Parts: sequence; structure tokens; C-alpha cells
Amino acid sequence: MQIPGFQIGDLHVRLPIVQGGMAVGISLARLASAVANEGGIGVIAGTGIGMNESGFTSYPLRSNIQVLKQEITKAKSLSSGVIGLNVMMVANGCFEMMTASIKAGIDVIFMGAGLPIKIPKHIFDGSNGNLPKFVPIVSSAKVAQFILTYWEKEYQRIPDAFVIEGPLAGGHLGFKKEFITENSLELIDIVKELTAILKPWETKYEREIPVIAGGGVFDGHDIKRILSAGAKAVQMATRFVTTHECDASPSFKEAYLNCTEDDIILIDSPVGLPGRAIRSPFLDEVSQGVKKPFRCVWHCIKSCDMNTAPYCIAAALIGAKQGRFTNGFAFCGANAYKIKRLLSVKELIEGMMREYNESDKGLSDVS
Repeated sequence: MQIPGFQIGDLHVRLPIVQGGMAVGISLARLASAVANEGGIGVIAGTGIGMNESGFTSYPLRSNIQVLKQEITKAKSLSSGVIGLNVMMVANGCFEMMTASIKAGIDVIFMGAGLPIKIPKHIFDGSNGNLPKFVPIVSSAKVAQFILTYWEKEYQRIPDAFVIEGPLAGGHLGFKKEFITENSLELIDIVKELTAILKPWETKYEREIPVIAGGGVFDGHDIKRILSAGAKAVQMATRFVTTHECDASPSFKEAYLNCTEDDIILIDSPVGLPGRAIRSPFLDEVSQGVKKPFRCVWHCIKSCDMNTAPYCIAAALIGAKQGRFTNGFAFCGANAYKIKRLLSVKELIEGMMREYNESDKGLSDVS
């Protein structure tokens, strides 16, 4: 059986897989274009994207925008598929990054890590050139309802789609730490709740608002379950780290391949959110109360207080990308320990499609 594609407005996506945006520098043009070439949405993560530039310490925002444009242009040159941008709403300069990405021809903007509110109206008016699809990333139907109401009132429009992330996701999480460790809330339940919330909005605006579900989606069997629950697509990040095309260093990928289930831990991020990561010497020292002195070259995260923060998360993530785990750590999803080998993006997706079809066969045999 052919896996169905999905629509975001007039944008057709051939494969119902969105590669999650991974910062700092883990998902850039090489990975995003490879996913797009297979029919999914390849996503460039914008946060801290210019931190390796020589001029970053003097002109951080300018460096970020310069590299972002370069990566979008590169991805577009390598693929005619759908390319997206992931931005953190808690990041300073996020609106400038969105504006620059629109001018560069980005197809979709995924807005996570903070509420997408107080957005300059010019971003939505098409005056910057190509008007992409706007997709907030939320952790509950309640938050989606708030965004819908807010956008309708402030911008006379609503989001084009939603990504809903469950508690098994990697990176920064939209749940309290206690909730993640004590609650067994299933992604499927959150999907069903969100799709129910969206029905009256879809009727009012006479169009579908697709739900893209992420957090713990590991294989084709998971994709089948999530789509059967009402989602139109899945978001997957962790699985794409251990691909040849991923923009991270070999040492970063090895951290995934070598980790055990016990190595995957929840941390308190300086951003003010809990996060899921792979244990490292750096995180072990932080958990013991060791403060990592740093000089803040740019107040990149609005919620970060450099006077009280135990470390600079941007510098830690850059260190990890480069394979220096005494200076950083890798974010990951809850199922990262299940990954055993490196694959190409094509091999990974083909394998998941086989698993998806095996699920179909199993269902038909039962019926």
C-alpha cells in the first residue's frame, strides 16, 4: 500500500514525514535537502546557525542571518522538494530570522519553544516575497486553541497546520519535568484531542488544518499508528541524526549509536524548560553543581539569565555538534538508544515504508 501524502493549504507533501529541526547546526542544508528529495519536509534549524562564523561575537544576528540565507539557498539548489525552517520563539532575533528566510524562499516556518505571539504583522502580508506556511509547535490542544483565537483576532488568519509534540520528544519539552516522569500520556491521545479541537475551525475556514505529530515516533509501525489516530504526518528528528547526510560530526552520531536507555536523561535547561539529552561528562558535572563560567556574546535566549545560568546552552550545543562532550551534550528523543547503525536518508525512509506496509498487512490479516 502506498503511504499517503498530505496537504498544507496548497502545498503538497508527497511523504507524511517532517524531519524535525535540530540545533545547533545538526540539521542544515545537507540533511534537509536529502529528506526533501525523498518526498518529506526537510527542516533547517535556525537557532545559533551562525555561531561558527568569525564575525559572530561582534555581529551575532547578522552572522545568523547570513548563514541562514546560505543554508536555504544551498538546500534549494540540492532539492526541488519542500524545505522548512525551525525557529525558537524564545530566541532573540527570531522575527528577523523569519523575515530573512521568507526572502530566501523558505516553504514552511515551524515555530517552537515559546508561544508564537506578538509577531510583526508584515511577516504575514507577503511583502517580503514568497509567503510560506506557518506551523506552530505545541504540546497540548489547549495551547493550540489559544493560538488559533489569538491569531484570528490579531492577524485575521489562523495557522496553516500544527505540530503536536508528546513527552517522549528530544530537546526542549513543553511539559513540566514532573509531568514527564510521572505521567503516561500517549501521543495518540494528544493527537485525538487536538484533531477534535480543530474541527470547528476547519469548518469555519473551509479548509483542513493538518496535525503533524512528533515525540517518540521511531519506525514505520509508529507512523501507521499515528496516522490512524488522525494525524496527517509525523515529525521525526532523532532517527535522522544517525544518517550519513546529517550535518553533525561523526562523534555526535556515535553518541547516539553508543548510548543505552539509562544514558537518556531529563535535564533543566538554562532556557527555562526541561530537555531530554544523552548523559555526558559535561552534564554529569552540571548535575553535581559545577558552574561553567561563560562570556555571553549575545543574549540569544530571552528567558536565559547569564548571571544565574549554570552554563551557556548555545556553546554547549556547539561543542557537542563538534564532538566535544566535555564541553557540551547532545539532545535526543526517548528512543535514541534503539538506533544501532548509520544509514543514508534514503535507506532509512525506505525501511520505514516497508515497516508501514507490514503494519497494513497485519491489520488486513486481522480484519
